[in-house]
Amino acid sequence: MKVVLALVLAGGVLAGQPGQGPAPDFDIIIRHGSVVDGTGRARFAADVGILGDRIASVGDLSARRGAIDIDAAGQFVSPGFINIHSHAARDALPTAVNMLTQGVTTEILNPDGGGPTDIERELSELAAGGLAVNIGAYVPFNGIWAAVVGPANRRPAAGDIERMRDLVQQNLSRGGWGVSAGLDYKPAYFATTDEVVSVVSAAEKWRTDFPNHDRLTPEGGYSSRAGIAETIAIGERAGLMPVVTHMKVQGREQGRAAEALAMVRNAGGTGHPAAADAYPYLAGQTSLDALIVPAWAQDGGREAMLRRFADPSLRAKIVREAEEAMDARFNGAAGVFLPATGRQLVDVMREMRAGAGETVLRLVEQQPTSAILRFGAEDDLVKILQAPATSIACDCGASLQTRTHPRFYGTFPRVLGHYVRETGALAWEDAVRKMTGLPAATIGLVDRGLLAAGMAADITIFDPATVIDHATYEDPARPSDGIGTVIVNGRLELRDGRPTGEGAGRVLARAAHMPSRPMTPDRPVRVEFRGSLGSARLAIDLAQKPGARAASGSFRLTDTRANVLMSMAEPGVLQAADGWVSLTGRVRVAPDGGEQAATVIIDRANPLAPDRGAAIVVQTSGGYRLDGTVAPAQVRITR
Repeated sequence: MKVVLALVLAGGVLAGQPGQGPAPDFDIIIRHGSVVDGTGRARFAADVGILGDRIASVGDLSARRGAIDIDAAGQFVSPGFINIHSHAARDALPTAVNMLTQGVTTEILNPDGGGPTDIERELSELAAGGLAVNIGAYVPFNGIWAAVVGPANRRPAAGDIERMRDLVQQNLSRGGWGVSAGLDYKPAYFATTDEVVSVVSAAEKWRTDFPNHDRLTPEGGYSSRAGIAETIAIGERAGLMPVVTHMKVQGREQGRAAEALAMVRNAGGTGHPAAADAYPYLAGQTSLDALIVPAWAQDGGREAMLRRFADPSLRAKIVREAEEAMDARFNGAAGVFLPATGRQLVDVMREMRAGAGETVLRLVEQQPTSAILRFGAEDDLVKILQAPATSIACDCGASLQTRTHPRFYGTFPRVLGHYVRETGALAWEDAVRKMTGLPAATIGLVDRGLLAAGMAADITIFDPATVIDHATYEDPARPSDGIGTVIVNGRLELRDGRPTGEGAGRVLARAAHMPSRPMTPDRPVRVEFRGSLGSARLAIDLAQKPGARAASGSFRLTDTRANVLMSMAEPGVLQAADGWVSLTGRVRVAPDGGEQAATVIIDRANPLAPDRGAAIVVQTSGGYRLDGTVAPAQVRITR
């Protein structure tokens, strides 16, 4: 990747200073690349111009000048990848090298229900240390359950339910990107399905998502399909989009991915279609005890568990049930690997001269231990990755660890290199869609995930001929190849494959007018509005045809109080859901605002809107904001 600074070398100063010619048109121009825009549609040749933290133009910019020119000939230019299942570590977020070299620009924290009960404070503290990537957070069901109900298996009182519902709503009002759960993890495992619905239904009016690590129980035969069914049922009953997070078909159910995917595909009869995310590996990682030691033995926390281990009669039962879980879920002890020591469980068993369950208990007694757990079949994985509603998410995050799962260093390049280029299981455009536009729609992002005018300038440039992972279970921190340039909020965070230390990442907060939604880029959509909002008068008539790269039509805003006259210079992509549309683009702002990026949202379906009016939000990169409601009858959205 060649990066050229637009310097007048003879004078040693930036072009555009007195006597040196006109100022650059853009801060950065990416030239000669193939744009894979995140919609899933065919790639196309175009230049990309960036002003500030926004994409200003996509097209032929050969006659325009950039302060920085990036030659992307032979490369694919895509939106930055969005990891909606991030276990990022605080000490790694200031650099996030393992994520930047995978092309990731945004991470959504607190998956599997884990995390503190005050996400605003959590994100503020993380941002204070510096961010190389953008971060947001889910509202963590497990964290809330543990804080209110505690570690023991007990039924919550009515007051407990209300307190948990309040925490859900408080955190959504502070920017949460959904309500995550990990019902396979204790103590949230002890919550009944009805109790989970009672708590997370507090989020219904926010039109958000419910990503859940499915609960597999011995009573249900450790069935992945039963766990998926519960996730879908909770989402539908609670009024949320169910997301089967790190979807898999485990152990004895291998070979039945088509059945599991049919459940996801057929969901939505209540108006809440389901989605999924997955990583391209046949093994997961968690603590050794979490999914192997029976739930009743973990009741009350670690100290209570260790006391049960010390009871000979209980120990025998725990050993037996632990082995049953390993057999049902991970194909027995041969499916367990210990990354901290780089050893297989079966090798430790021989050394200890003990059976599988007894060896697990001895290791857990010594100290909390991480385990990589093999669970599935390649054919199932390919089917899950190919499913239209499956996002790519690594179940990893920014990390400084080197004895970990290879997904922390290789997930996104592995999909591109292996499952696209080498096996052809996915097309380039669809793989990028699953890393960008689809996860953005699933959680409700409106200005990231697509490469179009007005969108945030989070961009990944990669070489389709060389992109590939190298990380293995034995050597998990080997960096990937082929991703040389990553731009976060308009600033180069990775250049020539090396981090720059710019620290351009930001905290991203979700607002009520950002609904989770299916991705439907090939459905026609038109939005019309003419009327007043506060001191402004708007005339909007915008449409996007199937297959079109951008919207067309007119947008005009006159605000007499702010002395602003605004018109559309280059529309971006029109996104739509039932009763809702959003558009980004480049606008001309008179009398002296020049050209700015703008985001426009029109929302007739927001249950939280005052008097159920239609919300209209207009915001520009120059700081102008218009936000209010009009009568729903004034807005026409045609799909």
